[in-house]
Amino acid sequence: MAAEPRSHDCVFPATKKRGQDDFDSDDFYPSKKAMLPPGGVWEDPAAALASARHEFGEHGGVNMSIEASATFTVMEPETMRRMFAGELGPDRDFFIYSRHFNPTVLNLGRQMAALEATEAAYCTASGMSAIASVLLQLCSSGGHVVASRELYGGTHALLSHFMPRACNITTSFVNITDLEAVRSAVVEGQTKVLYFESISNPTLTVANIPELSRIAHDKGLTVVVDNTFAPMVLSPAKLGADVVVHSITKYVSGGADIIAGAVCGPASLVNSMMDLRQGALMLLGPTMNAKVAFELSERIPHLGLRMKEHCNRAMVYATRMKKMGLKVIYPGLEEHPQHQLLKSLANKDYGFGGLLALDMVTEDRANKLMNQLQNVTQFGFMAVSLGYYETLMSCSGSSTSSEMNEEEKEVAGISPGLIRMSVGYVGTLDQKWAQFEKAMSRMPK
Repeated sequence: MAAEPRSHDCVFPATKKRGQDDFDSDDFYPSKKAMLPPGGVWEDPAAALASARHEFGEHGGVNMSIEASATFTVMEPETMRRMFAGELGPDRDFFIYSRHFNPTVLNLGRQMAALEATEAAYCTASGMSAIASVLLQLCSSGGHVVASRELYGGTHALLSHFMPRACNITTSFVNITDLEAVRSAVVEGQTKVLYFESISNPTLTVANIPELSRIAHDKGLTVVVDNTFAPMVLSPAKLGADVVVHSITKYVSGGADIIAGAVCGPASLVNSMMDLRQGALMLLGPTMNAKVAFELSERIPHLGLRMKEHCNRAMVYATRMKKMGLKVIYPGLEEHPQHQLLKSLANKDYGFGGLLALDMVTEDRANKLMNQLQNVTQFGFMAVSLGYYETLMSCSGSSTSSEMNEEEKEVAGISPGLIRMSVGYVGTLDQKWAQFEKAMSRMPK
């Protein structure tokens, strides 16, 4: 049987390949310390990212080189045997195959771990592959998940339809703001995971991450939080969560041109997911291309600047929409049910998120407004996804939440006329607001 990799093996490459005499050297960065600034104190996401190790290019370039190889050579036959036995790994710059570990993808993983204040992270080909792989790693056949009833439609479908059929893993959906309901939904000896979104899609409900984590840990559960809607704004791992997942496609990328995901959590979990015999990431193979990882690693340094402007404009628009008499949902507004909660949990100076929801009551009115906003006044685009520099709008009930039936949408608070708006930052704020006002003036009363 292969030797079990140590908790820091495989996750953070730190030294260049040397001779056989160096195989047993301990000259590498301990994984957790590699993520923390000097002194080991995590201040906020921007400070953590700035303190994460910066890879240089092969010839000293300020940008790292792209390791595009699918497979890697060894200098001695015995080395390959030791690598497959788990004795040698990426911590000492020994690589087998890029579905397993790739140096460029690992570098992006270090950045994501710094961003989320976790010990380790590994990046995947999509957000859904990250979510599915984590759940399949943590749950076995017959297992049970407690999840928020307010989830992205694809995640809801995975939990409610695919996993029961394919894996015999069932889910109880609960009102995540009802802590007693969460506690009561746990099935002793069967429930393995509590799963929710930090800020829900599309209803923008804010989860009480510290209290939910306490409940889950008292019951022996692993807390998995999707933080796609709130990078930089919230740091779930600092608030008690065990695992943080992302669709990097959204804010982290920012360009609406890349599909990618990430799993951020303990090094032991990341390594178990890459295990040659039992690892969900290793065996299901949602591999990120090294060239994609390189592009994303170049975008993360300005994520904080982008998030601040997304959030600033969302706050201004939500306030002005409210003054117009529109029914707007935004956690930055004082009347939002979790406004004070988010204010108490959020990282300083990053605002309340870059999404708002505008309830036009009927799908017909929502569609008429979006048509005006895109095709007449050029305020934004009718498109799914979020985190793009242009404003993106979609009627959630008939798009990103269409996997849910009518009853499920009603329970989740998704009105037929609910427009999910990912606020962009192109143009001047007043220019874009004038475009919104013009569209509203053309709406039938």
